[in-house]
Amino acid sequence: MSTCSQIQWLKISFPCPEIVLEAAGDLLGVLSGSAVEQSPVKDGLSTVSGFFQFSSEEEQEEIPKRLEPELAELFAAYNLPSPPLACAVLADEDWATSWQQFFTPFAIVPGLIIKPSWENYTAQHGEQVLEIDPGMAFGTGQHASTKLALSLIQSCFQTHRPEKILDVGTGTGILAMAAALFGAKRVIAVDNDPEAVQVAEENIACNNLSEMIAVSVTALAEINDNFDLICANILHDVLVEMAPDISQRLTDNGRVVLAGILQGEQEENIIQVYSRLGLSLRQKAYEEEWVALLLSR
Repeated sequence: MSTCSQIQWLKISFPCPEIVLEAAGDLLGVLSGSAVEQSPVKDGLSTVSGFFQFSSEEEQEEIPKRLEPELAELFAAYNLPSPPLACAVLADEDWATSWQQFFTPFAIVPGLIIKPSWENYTAQHGEQVLEIDPGMAFGTGQHASTKLALSLIQSCFQTHRPEKILDVGTGTGILAMAAALFGAKRVIAVDNDPEAVQVAEENIACNNLSEMIAVSVTALAEINDNFDLICANILHDVLVEMAPDISQRLTDNGRVVLAGILQGEQEENIIQVYSRLGLSLRQKAYEEEWVALLLSR
């Protein structure tokens, strides 16, 4: 974070339906390379804010122009209209304190603590700590689908300890990093967004996990390896599209953790699609309207 007095921040906020909340937060984090703030959900809506650094009026004017079409495309994927944007300018020192108060260490699953860099935390017996700054990343693990995915990944290590892991659509790298801490020997993390890959690499390096995790923009179809565990916290439609490639890259006794799925119709459809590829449902995890699925060959 710059200490230059000329640096200013544009805070862009918009109302966001809960179903789009994680994806919108991810998008803001990638485009801003900075913090994402989310208000508590009320009546199915949250106010989401991104913080964009600028140093000239021209840069300030370009930020919403760049954001609007990206949001329109994202919301259209959920058959929703593009949200109205509210903009506010913050001085550098105001930005520094406007959101950090909301981020304190928390246990995302039992024994795994997420903490920001400015907070001190002493790990208790049996705890492991991941440091992820909202200022350098998005998707710090507070969304239900991320928690659900991590809970199922953790359960895999408690039963048969997979050694080779593939994290598809890695985002911040949080699932990949957790898998490494849980005991994986090798983790491959891929994302089709180069900026997301850069964010993941920074987080992985910050947590001293670079030797265990390789991150790239390699397409799933181009990966020539098999894995004991494949995890993907993405959208339902993408999980359906990727199903054949995920199945082909699974070892004979491998397992798959899928998240980003809504309970009900999406849940049943995913189960059917993967069942046709020879994968059986082993476990479900629910929170709010979300579900994560654990399947195996």
